[in-house]
Amino acid sequence: MWVNPEEVLLANALWITERANPYFILQRRKGHSGDGGGGGGLAGLLVGTLDVVLDSSARVAPYRILYQTPDSLVYWTIACGGSRKEITEHWEWLEQNLLQTLSIFENENDITTFVRGKIQGIIAEYNKINDVKEDDDTEKFKEAIVKFHRLFGMPEEEKLVNYYSCSYWKGKVPRQGWMYLSINHLCFYSFLMGREAKLVIRWVDITQLEKNATLLLPDVIKVSTRSSEHFFSVFLNINETFKLMEQLANIAMRQLLDNEGFEQDRSLPKLKKKSPKKVSALKRDLDARAKSERYRALFRLPKDEKLDGHTDCTLWTPFNKMHILGQMFVSTNYICFTSKEENLCSLIIPLREVTIVEKADSSSVLPSPLSISTRNRMTFLFANLKDRDFLVQRISDFLQQTTSKIYSDKEFAGSYNSSDDEVYSRPSSLVSSSPQRSTSSDADGERQFNLNGNSVPTATQTLMTMYRRRSPEEFNPKLAKEFLKEQAWKIHFAEYGQGICMYRTEKTRELVLKGVPESMRGELWLLLSGAINEKATHPGYYEDLVEKSMGKYNLATEEIERDLHRSLPEHPAFQNEMGIAALRRVLTAYAFRNPNIGYCQAMNIVTSVLLLYAKEEEAFWLLVALCERMLPDYYNTRVVGALVDQGVFEELARDYVPQLYDCMQDLGVISTISLSWFLTLFLSVMPFESAVVVVDCFFYEGIKVIFQLALAVLDANVDKLLNCKDDGEAMTVLGRYLDSVTNKDSTLPPIPHLHSLLSDDVEPYPEVDIFRLIRTSYEKFGTIRADLIEQMRFKQRLKVIQTLEDTTKRNVVRTIVTETSFTIDELEELYALFKAEHLTSCYWGGSSNALDRHDPSLPYLEQYRIDLEQFKGMFALLFPWACGTHSDVLASRLFQLLDENGDSLINFREFVSGLSAACHGDLTEKLKLLYKMHVLPEPSSDQDEPDSAFEATQYFFEDITPECTHGKRANSQENRNYLRLWTPENKSKAKNAKDLPKLNQGQFIELCKTMYNMFSEDPNEQELYHATAAVTSLLLEIGEVGKLFTPQPAKEGGGGGGGSGPAGHQGLPGSVLFPKKGPSQPYVPEAAEPLPASLAGAGEEHSLGGQMEDIKLEDSSPRDHGACSSMLISDDDTKDDSSMSSYSVLSAGSHEEDKLHCEDIGEDTVLVRSGQGTAALPRSTSLDRDWAITFEQFLASLLTEPALVKYFDKPVCMMARITSAKNIRMMGKPLTSISDYEISALSG
Repeated sequence: MWVNPEEVLLANALWITERANPYFILQRRKGHSGDGGGGGGLAGLLVGTLDVVLDSSARVAPYRILYQTPDSLVYWTIACGGSRKEITEHWEWLEQNLLQTLSIFENENDITTFVRGKIQGIIAEYNKINDVKEDDDTEKFKEAIVKFHRLFGMPEEEKLVNYYSCSYWKGKVPRQGWMYLSINHLCFYSFLMGREAKLVIRWVDITQLEKNATLLLPDVIKVSTRSSEHFFSVFLNINETFKLMEQLANIAMRQLLDNEGFEQDRSLPKLKKKSPKKVSALKRDLDARAKSERYRALFRLPKDEKLDGHTDCTLWTPFNKMHILGQMFVSTNYICFTSKEENLCSLIIPLREVTIVEKADSSSVLPSPLSISTRNRMTFLFANLKDRDFLVQRISDFLQQTTSKIYSDKEFAGSYNSSDDEVYSRPSSLVSSSPQRSTSSDADGERQFNLNGNSVPTATQTLMTMYRRRSPEEFNPKLAKEFLKEQAWKIHFAEYGQGICMYRTEKTRELVLKGVPESMRGELWLLLSGAINEKATHPGYYEDLVEKSMGKYNLATEEIERDLHRSLPEHPAFQNEMGIAALRRVLTAYAFRNPNIGYCQAMNIVTSVLLLYAKEEEAFWLLVALCERMLPDYYNTRVVGALVDQGVFEELARDYVPQLYDCMQDLGVISTISLSWFLTLFLSVMPFESAVVVVDCFFYEGIKVIFQLALAVLDANVDKLLNCKDDGEAMTVLGRYLDSVTNKDSTLPPIPHLHSLLSDDVEPYPEVDIFRLIRTSYEKFGTIRADLIEQMRFKQRLKVIQTLEDTTKRNVVRTIVTETSFTIDELEELYALFKAEHLTSCYWGGSSNALDRHDPSLPYLEQYRIDLEQFKGMFALLFPWACGTHSDVLASRLFQLLDENGDSLINFREFVSGLSAACHGDLTEKLKLLYKMHVLPEPSSDQDEPDSAFEATQYFFEDITPECTHGKRANSQENRNYLRLWTPENKSKAKNAKDLPKLNQGQFIELCKTMYNMFSEDPNEQELYHATAAVTSLLLEIGEVGKLFTPQPAKEGGGGGGGSGPAGHQGLPGSVLFPKKGPSQPYVPEAAEPLPASLAGAGEEHSLGGQMEDIKLEDSSPRDHGACSSMLISDDDTKDDSSMSSYSVLSAGSHEEDKLHCEDIGEDTVLVRSGQGTAALPRSTSLDRDWAITFEQFLASLLTEPALVKYFDKPVCMMARITSAKNIRMMGKPLTSISDYEISALSG
């Protein structure tokens, strides 16, 4: 192919010149011996090794063409090729089209410019013709992508993110090569002195990823899977590599957790010309994601906020008259600032609040200043901005986008500083088609809670306001202290600003740690958590959600109803319907907003506290902030986030309270305490008035407060815990300690706490002041940083999710092991293969949506499901009957049989039941499975029937009428009859052979074809063919004899009425038989007569059917083209009720119906089909519709042939098949990928 001209300094190093003229040189890579094979001896080995080590693109292109002017030493690559033929075509084009032209030029620079322009023009033209999209990936990276796909056999859908030079330690020997990191795989390739090493590991199989330092090697990355450990070293930039590996492993864990595939962000800005050369668009996307994540976490911004860029600057802080050095961050909807010195000052300015952005005049004191003014009359002055003009342009662009989205409700601007006693009702215009809401006065406040539920509620007071019970004495020291706290906050607001745009400083933190005043708690929670942003940008969203979720019932709402009265039952607000109704609405609305979480226990406790201090809509947005940002994955079905933080807590306990760690591990206490402490933020284990102080700190500092506090509680009880004998005693010690934590500043009347109510009469624990406990936690454990917690969370997430996956696997295997003949080990391996197949489809696409196939809320057995295409792959690898071209047809039949609920997906239990019958069933079971696969209606794209048995049952549910005989209707009856017979048969465990439908002639042909194809690779192939021929002959005779006993129908109605009547029953055995054949159908003995004697003469072959193609190969195996030579379809094209059967046989190439004949050739009975262009028998005789056999007849006939009995009785070694399936996947076939491919060291 032509390539963009690039300079080459050493033209002849490692290359051999094959052709040359004054301007161009065609070269071949040393060691590449052209197209004739061979490796080029020692030179080849050396060059091949160098290519791998130095990442030479030559392994992609062994040929190239260089351009050079006669007097210059600089060469330019203008083309490269994988074969001599390709490169020769380019060479000839150059000689014919360019050589003459170049000789005209006098100046060498002109020649170079002309050649480069010409080549670039050719490439541009090619891209235009072939609709090649211009992308950001550099030429070098594109070559790496080609190499990656070629080396590891990956499909085009597998996207390479980046590649790094490193060493892989195989035993004690380092193999220098390249690590390729793609979205779903970690791959390594090395080629040294003729020895090749490959490694492919899927991210979803990694259980541990660590960066270690040893004495010999300062930097090693250790990658662990369930079965092995791999070590990589000698990285040029180990931190970048490890960070990317962490990110990709995280994406894989997210996929395991909630089945989210990776979607590339196409909206990234284009690369500038001077950008680093080896960065792919995907790598940039992932880097941008990581930065945006850190940015959102730092400033508590909504989940979809994307960072646009950041720059160093200074901020003028009016409260201390200083310029603070820090960084400004700009994103789509926010401008944020944080100081270089931690906790000194941070700032969040939503663009919705910005009124003016202007460039102020520069001066020596204030270079490049930028002034930003907001609606609440605050002005922020930034200076020392490097690229001020560009920054202002970006901000103004974002402002323009924001103004179009700004909500129209003016009241919103001041809503965050409204007092609790205000009643704020949103105008009904904000919610389209919503019922008119009452805007009653304060006195009617209770009516606003809308107990009858007829319209959207407009509760706008906090429950605490309604149920604030003053102590008997009207003014006491506690109230005085509360008043002072309020004053301190008001002074703070006056000095540092109020609302979202306030300056957040060390002083803010101090005030939070001293306790937030009761009256300001809701407002400050909203502000500190960032929930105020989501509320402001989603006006009317909550009311809409409440309206939609009203009256809807599902599993989540059932659980919510069950837990409503267990939420803070000791508080008066939840002892009546008003508080309960508000809690119900918030929890139900959230369950509808986020069905992945729905509802989880502990959410009710947290939400009830939020409702006490925040208005209903605010409580909803606080819950959103908690579940989706501040406590990620805590409240999903498997409380993964809490388990992850439990692991983090264990690590922190080991580091900070080592004297207690071993004791706690032995007692198993950490796992018990952490879930109850973390999930409810201490609300369920501490007195209420103390726990809300913990929530204050949590909304300001995040999860680190909870870890600090938990460690402080352990530290305070070290001696007592060390003396505990069991976990019960330890829990009692901790429970009594937490019960004694008091808030002496609280103005609330004491609410009895559940723990203290249940505790025994032991003398009370000395009181512990909550503020002192929090202060101690900061003093002793304040060094815990948020970024350290995130690193530890990543490590624990791998462990937790993989442990959950292993638990799921064990549960599935334990449930299913009694139903099958497989061993536990075999089932575990099969489950791993089945899951791998499902996951492969998630990231490489399939014919059905991956999200439809994985539902974490389903029982374990049904969580992973595969579709037909995936099943075909599994069938070919694992089933003993998979053989040759007929394998896919057989797989389709079995899939249709196993798909009991008709959703075109099968789960693991269904898959194993089919595999178990085929591999470990007794002779009767195996034959019954084979028989049932062929007695089902034919799965064919030509039928306009429903796709699945389930749909068909629904479709054909009405009564069967024998008189109805036309075309497709006849076929419908036939399908319906099969299915009605099948429905009870599928469901009953003890399947009775007599209940099986009969096999008609078309189905019998397919069964024979299947059996012929089965044996094509068997050692006793010939013997099995003879046996099959004998059984076929016998069954044809049995079917003929059976026809003599078929009763004739009483009334005329044409032949299509009963179809081929597989069992002749109408839903139940023994009911009225279908009419088989109307009087208008002539009986034609030629077509149905199966006796070998009647066709004994070989000379009759041509007179009967012209040229015949048989389905038997005389000596070895069936011909490939015979393997799928005929299929059953609905005969829609010719609707003739007097002469047409419901099913007919189509030849592979034409719509001439095939016929079943029987010939006696060398003692074998052979099925033959008529050629395309010959005179066929009358159409009514293409299939004998009265002919049918039962399962008992099929079984009895087969038992007469010892060769077939031996074949079907032969035991199948499942483990060997599973290992073989893994090895096939190891070669990197496009369909699949494997869990942990071992290094394959091949001589090359």
